[in-house]
Amino acid sequence: MADPSSYRPKPGQIPDSPGVYKFRDEHRRVIYVGKAKNLRQRVANYFQDLANLHPRTRTMVTTAASVEWTVVSTEVEALQLEYSWIKEFDPRFNVKYRDDKSYPYLAVTLNEEFPRVQVMRGAKKKGVRYFGPYGHAWAIRETVDLMLRVFPVRTCSAGVFKNAARTGRPCLLGYIGKCSAPCVGRVTPEEHRELAEDFCDFMAGRTGTYIRRLEKDMMQAAEEMEYERAARLRDDAEALKRAMEKSAVVLADATDADLIAVAEDELEAALQIFHVRGGRVRGQRGWVTDKVEAVDTSGLVEHALQQLYGEERGDAVPKEVLVPALPEDAEAVSQWLAERRGSQVSLRIPQRGDKKDLMVTVQRNAQQALGLHKTKRASDLTTRSRALEEIAEALGLDTAPLRIECYDISHLQGDDVVASMVVFEDGLARKSEYRRFQIKGFEGQDDVRSMHEVIGRRFKRYLQDKERTGEWEETPETAPASVPGSGSTGPAPLPAATGPVPAPPHTAASPDDEPEPREDDGRPKRFAYPPQLVVVDGGQPQVAAAKRALDELGIDDIAVCGLAKRLEEVWLPDDDDPVVLPRSSEGLYLLQRVRDEAHRFAITYQRAKRAKRIRSSPLDDVTGLGETRKQALVKHFGSVKKLRQATIDEICEVPGIGRRTAESVAAALASTAPAAPAVNTATGEIIEEDDGGSS
Repeated sequence: MADPSSYRPKPGQIPDSPGVYKFRDEHRRVIYVGKAKNLRQRVANYFQDLANLHPRTRTMVTTAASVEWTVVSTEVEALQLEYSWIKEFDPRFNVKYRDDKSYPYLAVTLNEEFPRVQVMRGAKKKGVRYFGPYGHAWAIRETVDLMLRVFPVRTCSAGVFKNAARTGRPCLLGYIGKCSAPCVGRVTPEEHRELAEDFCDFMAGRTGTYIRRLEKDMMQAAEEMEYERAARLRDDAEALKRAMEKSAVVLADATDADLIAVAEDELEAALQIFHVRGGRVRGQRGWVTDKVEAVDTSGLVEHALQQLYGEERGDAVPKEVLVPALPEDAEAVSQWLAERRGSQVSLRIPQRGDKKDLMVTVQRNAQQALGLHKTKRASDLTTRSRALEEIAEALGLDTAPLRIECYDISHLQGDDVVASMVVFEDGLARKSEYRRFQIKGFEGQDDVRSMHEVIGRRFKRYLQDKERTGEWEETPETAPASVPGSGSTGPAPLPAATGPVPAPPHTAASPDDEPEPREDDGRPKRFAYPPQLVVVDGGQPQVAAAKRALDELGIDDIAVCGLAKRLEEVWLPDDDDPVVLPRSSEGLYLLQRVRDEAHRFAITYQRAKRAKRIRSSPLDDVTGLGETRKQALVKHFGSVKKLRQATIDEICEVPGIGRRTAESVAAALASTAPAAPAVNTATGEIIEEDDGGSS
């Protein structure tokens, strides 16, 4: 525990300007970010008598080892910089809201030549118009199905669209009138984009114009005795009305507003947000957070506004934001919201009428969400605590293993050998800490040797991080033994391009080389946190290999065990007999979940590597030939096979390909023997290679 007086700045050093300040711990990690109208007054408040500080603030200042600040021109700039730093450094003592689910949005891809209407989740993309969020994806699909009668916008994927354009036949929706079929030229790109923009206008709340226009056209068609067209227009108007009825009218004046309500206790807070557009509830979402800093309702509201609108622009920020309490710097927050919207935004507490009544409903939802969250969390926390205690007792650990790392090796008959590392903290998966490895120390299949390499690489990097921060002080008693083959003692420096990189399940495979961490930037280092327990997927041989890797590095305070699949036995180093946990044990269930997650993560990576290898092309080996020019070559000649038959002069005819590059391409293709032709096993016919695939 640090003494705040040891790093307290002198009063004259702190400016009295607006700004943002950061507290760092002894390892230079940023643990808290705050903003202030007057830095001198705000920062000085943290260095008063500890007895006068809130318990959470007291914990923060005694954990910190230094404080620094950045001066800005205005309070609005301070608000924006505070949000950016909280997002970048993820400080442990700042309130951060987390969604309890991934909410679906109705999205219109206006950034494409032929905009598409679809359900989207996750991070928002530039050039895409979003509506929602909705509680369920099926609610979006029902709404879209009704509206496609009037606005027949494309809903198909890129593959279906290209196939229809190639064959000249639209999909089923094109035949039944629920798509304008731009794929076969029934409408021009301009006409289709106009349909998409009308769809967006209707979803944004400008509904009366379209319904009145349809009713007017219906009456005109009836007067002209075009009864079939009039009936179709009548059905279109009814479809739009039914789509509108799916979202209840809550405000009669066609208001565009977001209503935010907070329910809180001493430890946690829950937020509910209702998105009202055109007087109707168009979406709803809920957040929960732990109150890790001393914050009141106005502070919770300010954090919510930052997270809700920090990445938004334009109409995504409504004209009106209704809150239960105004932030401390309400004027600065209003100005920040107005800058993001591009016009004035009203930030206020509703006092009377329909808006206040609706706020009561939102508040009731927040209270229910907090109660449900606490009930679920209490049950989960009890189960997880019991599981960790059972593991500690079974393995003879002094304390419960709050951080568990599990490793698994995956390969296909000795090819594409990879490993995974998954992390569970407090019994829950911490996916941002997952890592993946390529086995590079040797060729072939050897799970025991692979496990030794992976554990060694992971904990070498951990020791390097400790050396970098000054935590590791080598003494004769703690000096690690010589690493086999290294010829030296101590944690050997890693060669370049051997570390793992994170790979969240929703991202594509990325290179396995980890750049050296930047010094003292405040971000958590990749391998800075050691586990209390290392679990390996396997039995005695794998456990012995993992233990040997730790011993070679001089690490003796991390427990190791293995979980064998056959009988679900737990193996410990140097024990001839396994530990058998009862089948109903919560500890065994937790170990199984950790092991299964490591296996899933490893096999997903291994399959991705295998697929990438299968899709490889001889052109990949041509130095200086990027993806764009490779595609241009294959597109020009039709296939790699035909490109192999081309002369250097013919290759030079491709735009962007010079003679030297053409010679390199020809040499690379000539040195690569063509693969055997594919054969149709039913007919015996040789299948010619006419696509752009690899040879």
